[in-house]
Amino acid sequence: MKALTLAALTTLAATAAAAEKTELTVYAGDYFTSEWGPGPVIEAGFEEFCNCDLVFSTGDLLPRLLLEGERTKADVVIGLTSDVTAKARATGLFTTHGQDNDVLTLPIQLTDDTFLPFNYGHTAFIYDTTRTETPPASFEALLAMPDDVKIVIQDPRTSISGLALVLWVQAIYGDKAQDVWAKLAPKILTVTKDWSASYGMFTDGEADMVLSYTTSPAYHIIAEGDETKSAAIFDDGHYFMTELVGQVKTTDQPELAQKFMDFVLSETFQEMIPTANWSFPAKLEEAKWPDGFKKLDLPKKALFYSEDEAAALRDEVLDAWLAAFSQ
Repeated sequence: MKALTLAALTTLAATAAAAEKTELTVYAGDYFTSEWGPGPVIEAGFEEFCNCDLVFSTGDLLPRLLLEGERTKADVVIGLTSDVTAKARATGLFTTHGQDNDVLTLPIQLTDDTFLPFNYGHTAFIYDTTRTETPPASFEALLAMPDDVKIVIQDPRTSISGLALVLWVQAIYGDKAQDVWAKLAPKILTVTKDWSASYGMFTDGEADMVLSYTTSPAYHIIAEGDETKSAAIFDDGHYFMTELVGQVKTTDQPELAQKFMDFVLSETFQEMIPTANWSFPAKLEEAKWPDGFKKLDLPKKALFYSEDEAAALRDEVLDAWLAAFSQ
């Protein structure tokens, strides 16, 4: 009886201690908590760091923030990109991140004091070397490929990678973008709502190429021991994407939210990113990248629009894309 009582007391004490932990709510994209997403390892790492309870709430980030406004339950938002932060900034929901941008190891310089980069990559078309012996070395070479080459892309209206693609085309071709889409359209097998659906079709052998990132082959190299997936590297450059995290101004846990912002640039967090989010970490020397990342072919030229430029171009690039795919 005494042993049972002691066990019961121990259980009650543990339950009470858990109940007393402060909760931090982090809004993230749906992929964040998927089986291949970075959420679980980030959650475990931060909870050890803060002795708190981190709760991810997933969904479409920007539409959700615009709908909720100051009623949002988010303390932190993670997974926005600079292609959509102009609208996020305009909500007035975010405060300064309090970090030093000079310590970042990005291939371009960012000085934003509101949205903090935590990883980056470049859009690219991924192919299987056992099926495609001679990959295109430029966008023109991609357009010149036979129409029986089947490519899967993502919808720019619903996908950050899809939006990056139309901005990539705009950065290379400018006002000729619509003609480019007309040439590429016959090769597009399908347009999916999100990245995971596209990539699954590619890995299942349904498509020859898929819109993804230059870092995607690292997953196959490290997790599967498979070196047959590669990114087609274009001479004309690749669109640079960085994912960002922001602290919500209306949080009732400002100190804990700030701890999370500090954690994002910690070596612990940054060393998780390559094999949790399969991206380049925003603050980690190349010498500390996993070996699989050191095998990747990388573009020599990064194409990039600031958030204001991306916001100004959004309607134009979507109209050019829709015009080609509505015929």
